Amino acid sequence: MVISNLEKYKNCFVEAFALADGAQAESLKYQSIQEWDSVGHMALMALLEDNFGILLDTDDIIDFASYEAGKEILRKYDVAM
Repeated sequence: MVISNLEKYKNCFVEAFALADGAQAESLKYQSIQEWDSVGHMALMALLEDNFGILLDTDDIIDFASYEAGKEILRKYDVAM
């Protein structure tokens, strides 16, 4: 079974923040849930780097403030959503 990049992206949020499903991820913003604190943020960044084979720039890690913003940031690394 082939998983789309968007599904992989959602799954990173589900795993990092122990969400019930990917639909909940779409409205998330940094610190909008207890799990997305600084530690959760770095866990999410590590999952994204591992799943997409990229190394995020420090500025992009800082700017990654929401689910939607993250999709734009990943496009800079040639990750098609």
